[in-house]
Amino acid sequence: MSLFIKNGEIVTATERYIADIYCEGETISAIGRNLPAPTGAEIIDATGKYIFPGFIDPHTHIYLPFMGTYSKDTYTTGTQAALVGGTTTIFDMCCPSRAMSAKEGFDTWNTQSDGKACCDYSYHMGVTKFDDASANQLRAIVAAGVSSFKIFLAYKGAFGIDDTELYRTLKLAKELGVIVTAHCENETLIAERQKELLAAGKTDPAQHHESRPPLVEAEGVHHLMTFAELTGTSVYIVHLSCEEALKNAVDARLRGVDVSVETLIQYLLIDKTYAEKTDLEGAKFVMSPPLRDARNQPVLWNALRTGLIQTVATDHAPFDFKDQKPMGAADFTKIPNGIPALEDRINLLYTYGVKTGRLDLNTFVNVASTQAAKLFGLFPRKGCIQIGADADLVIYDPAYRGKISAATQTMNVDYSGFEGWPIEGRPSVVTVRGEVAVRGGKFTGTIGRGQFLKRAPNHF
Repeated sequence: MSLFIKNGEIVTATERYIADIYCEGETISAIGRNLPAPTGAEIIDATGKYIFPGFIDPHTHIYLPFMGTYSKDTYTTGTQAALVGGTTTIFDMCCPSRAMSAKEGFDTWNTQSDGKACCDYSYHMGVTKFDDASANQLRAIVAAGVSSFKIFLAYKGAFGIDDTELYRTLKLAKELGVIVTAHCENETLIAERQKELLAAGKTDPAQHHESRPPLVEAEGVHHLMTFAELTGTSVYIVHLSCEEALKNAVDARLRGVDVSVETLIQYLLIDKTYAEKTDLEGAKFVMSPPLRDARNQPVLWNALRTGLIQTVATDHAPFDFKDQKPMGAADFTKIPNGIPALEDRINLLYTYGVKTGRLDLNTFVNVASTQAAKLFGLFPRKGCIQIGADADLVIYDPAYRGKISAATQTMNVDYSGFEGWPIEGRPSVVTVRGEVAVRGGKFTGTIGRGQFLKRAPNHF
């Protein structure tokens, strides 16, 4: 069935105007003022509402075996939550353990996602070890349509790679035209500080931050920048949280390093005092890198506005507060890391970014959709509103008023990190390749319709 959206205000990364949009099949076929309504098309009146390109979350963990447990969402519940929040494409981190081969990891994630996703998706392929067999398998995975790697300079013995593996991974990525996304911390500093804190009897969630303070993250960024500069590889820093780390990335960019930066919605809005809450409440907010001192928030907002930071993601990693976070009740190093945020990213960024004047609407679209599409080889299929692009559209109601609550969320987890936070605006209709998937805040789409997006390398 075709779809005709009339009288909405179209907002992209560069433009803002009122027009009608006609979607035929899975793509946009016409855009203009006062278009005639095609016979047989479903008509949606978007008067008084914005029409955004579908939003893209470049960093999620829908399926994640981690720290002795598993993230709670499935590809069905996670992608439904994404859509309710206006996100029509996700990049999930395919993260095999060091005990698995790259092919085994890729096959495992495909088993989890195939036929279950409700929105479109791709992966960043985790490189958690590097040898001759890994190199051959990674080449095959790139040929299968994954044009980005993920590396960890943390989680020693689990996901982390050593410097030889780092160098060889970056060299292969450069050869293949692949961008490398990187978790930047210094794993040795973390391991030693964890031992010291536990030996001193400091076991509560607040100690997580003390085990990996800003300098530890900044050192991880500096380390990656050195390797990227020597290899000429395009790199992307995931979940950057603090000024010290940002400065190292910006300094490298001035030297000619091709580095892009992602921050998370939680770093923009909540600070380390949340992880200092008593009665294990702080465990809800344990993530890596940790929530930082609030002084970093204006720095991150300014960097978004001025283009020093390219994207806003979630690092969505849902672990239940009741049954999973208490695994670290007596030892903060055993708290499953992560926070659920996939459903709330866009509404929070609009409410506390656009409505407060921190971001204009074009920048909002750019950092939440367009830049991710460009960096990871999906533009102009995704991340824009133009003829021929996929009909992934978000009709956004700025007049909506509500509150975030675990009781009403779609994410399959028992708490919200933003419980009770007011929001101003939400998606009223969301489409995925021309099919309406959300109406009035509820998923109405087709389970399994989400497609794996094959991407060609674009960082030669």
